[in-house]
Amino acid sequence: MNATSTQPMRYFGHTIVDHRLEVPWDPSDKDSDTFTLFAREIYADENLPAMVYFHGGPGFPAPRPVSASGWLSFMLKHYRLILLDQRGTGYSHRIDAASDPRDRTFERLVLLRQENIIADAEALREYLGIDQWSVMGQSYGGFCIHSYYSLHPEVIDKAYLTGGIPAIHHCADEVYTHTYRKLAQRHKEFYRHIPWAESRIREIAYHLDNSEEILPTGERLSSRRFRTIGINLGRGSGFMDLAWLLEEPFHIVRGEKRLRRDVLDRISAQVSFEQGPLYGAIHESIYAGVGGLGATKWSAERMRNLIDGFAEDLDPITAENYYLTGEHIYPWQFDEDPALQPFKEAAEKLAHHEFTHSPYNPEILAGASRMAAAVYVDDIFVPFELSLATAHTLGDMRMHMTNYYQHDGLREDGAKILEILHRKLLDH
Repeated sequence: MNATSTQPMRYFGHTIVDHRLEVPWDPSDKDSDTFTLFAREIYADENLPAMVYFHGGPGFPAPRPVSASGWLSFMLKHYRLILLDQRGTGYSHRIDAASDPRDRTFERLVLLRQENIIADAEALREYLGIDQWSVMGQSYGGFCIHSYYSLHPEVIDKAYLTGGIPAIHHCADEVYTHTYRKLAQRHKEFYRHIPWAESRIREIAYHLDNSEEILPTGERLSSRRFRTIGINLGRGSGFMDLAWLLEEPFHIVRGEKRLRRDVLDRISAQVSFEQGPLYGAIHESIYAGVGGLGATKWSAERMRNLIDGFAEDLDPITAENYYLTGEHIYPWQFDEDPALQPFKEAAEKLAHHEFTHSPYNPEILAGASRMAAAVYVDDIFVPFELSLATAHTLGDMRMHMTNYYQHDGLREDGAKILEILHRKLLDH
């Protein structure tokens, strides 16, 4: 195996070692092309047990900490923490609009799912000479952990999950139906909390349907793309973040109402996938092959029309309910977002690809042990009801159920949440 590790370095009072190793794009093909997998190890005590962290997404790299604070501070008291850049992200061969065109093909994107991320983790574990380690996953990282347990339960000691219990028996259509319903409830709470927000959202959408507003990146902003800022409603500070964005969006220029330039810039940063194009390109594929649905066929686009308030062609003035959308991905985004345009053909093929197997094995998961999870009752990304349905089929899932946090509870109060999970895992 072609692999290297840096000499230990000291930062913010801890030791850091970077690991790089060549792994195959297709672990099932001995002749597959390879890429360089990257992981960063951080520890206060090299004699502590190892833990690998799977980040949320898909399509985003592991965090680059600048201090031992938040959830990191708690875990570094108990583990040598290994932050893995998942394939196609960060230093693990990042894929974006500037990549080699081969990286943006269907043949490459179809290899980025949970199962192959786990194959990479196994290669890393073997290189580091670790017989067994603990795992931690935020959001999609928890999906990866369920796949890990399905494939290699013997190498996992303990598992910590935050907002990351996937639906292992329910298909993408059911998942997105739940997320839209959760988001509708969240909107009603938002409108109660910020009474003027609904009229402002409708006003902006109507304006975009009838006026040309150009984002700093050069493309026209459509009302349907503007509506995707509803992803904020799944975050702890989301109500106020949206309120300040919507508070005073217009000014008058030579007698014409226009969106302020600074508002357009803030919207642009939220609706662009420049920072993580793979999130858009492969997002629905993580649900494919589950619950009897082999191909997602743009499930979020199909399901939105079934839930009142989310249809794409709603009139923002006359519709009884008019809602923003969440983390849902739509095919038209590959026309409107310059960061996604190079992925359009491959994403279309991926949406219609029939995955013949699930990334999860319910029979093996039924015997999984020492798993602890923070499950958020109001989560608009990973529906509470479906997480609960999965948890009841697992061998040993110890849940902390709360409505105190949104999906980003780890960021908001990670040390406290992980301390609760840690205590649960100390009980055998």
